Amino acid sequence: MFIVHFGARSYLKVKIVKHLTIVSLTLGTKMATTICFIIWVLFITDTVWTRSVRQVYEANDPEDWMVHDFHCPRECFCPPSFPTALYCENRGLKAIPAIPSRIWYLYLENNLIETIPEKPFENATQLRWINLNKNKITNYGIEKGALSQLKKLLFLFLEDNELEEVPSPLPRSLEQLQLARNKVSRIPQGTFSNLENLTLLDLQHNKLLDNAFQRDTFKGLKNLMQLNMAKNSLRNMPPRLPANTMQLFLDNNSIEGIPENYFNAIPKVAFLRLNHNKLSDAGLPSSGFNVSSILDLQLSHNQLTKVPQISAHLQHLHLDHNKIKSK
Repeated sequence: MFIVHFGARSYLKVKIVKHLTIVSLTLGTKMATTICFIIWVLFITDTVWTRSVRQVYEANDPEDWMVHDFHCPRECFCPPSFPTALYCENRGLKAIPAIPSRIWYLYLENNLIETIPEKPFENATQLRWINLNKNKITNYGIEKGALSQLKKLLFLFLEDNELEEVPSPLPRSLEQLQLARNKVSRIPQGTFSNLENLTLLDLQHNKLLDNAFQRDTFKGLKNLMQLNMAKNSLRNMPPRLPANTMQLFLDNNSIEGIPENYFNAIPKVAFLRLNHNKLSDAGLPSSGFNVSSILDLQLSHNQLTKVPQISAHLQHLHLDHNKIKSK
């Protein structure tokens, strides 16, 4: 059983899917099928987070906190019940304060910070999590080595800043890199070459064009599972994606076609979103989306006139707002 989403008039258009068996189910069976699928989606999605969350929340024995210096920067808040966290968000800060050595979690979002120098982090050897969303950080403002010196960093949030390229160098330990809503149009060669632990890369809502990618752009991302490049200006599918990619989000681009055998390079892809592009029947490979690993395929708001070939393993297919006519 799988579900075809055609929008409000799905009851008419579902008739054109001749190679599918549409089964009428009782409400209980429908709910069970939906619940099973939701559980599977959550399992796959949470896999990206599992190892990181486990590592981030490893903590020393509470008695060990007694040996730490409980100095707290005056610009920030240090909760006594959570001594490894430093809260400096929403304070109009223009500079990063000196980070105490005990800190694992650093919150600096929604300030006026323009630079990331090395000095504030010289003692912050335990950092696992940095949130610098909603600041004014530029690539020129990031001192070389400021981030790569953080050998235990797992999560780096730099959304809603002024970045024009993916920052580099980054620490080898990094598992999630969030760069949504910047001005990124360039990915310097070798940026990802040492990031074999990265599982999630979010580049949505930037200014990426096809020429931002070289054949080896993603080389080194051996464990990448989720890649989000929605809301950019791509006309072609990105080349040479990491083989372990399971979730690929390319909504709201201008992609016109998919190369033949494109999915052979990403045999584990399970969730593929291509809504709001310019895909036509002629732009699809001869086998369509007949890929056994794909469970959820989203092709809404394109220019398709017929249902593409799909795999028997597919569970959800989204085709609303195309040019498909009922027969």
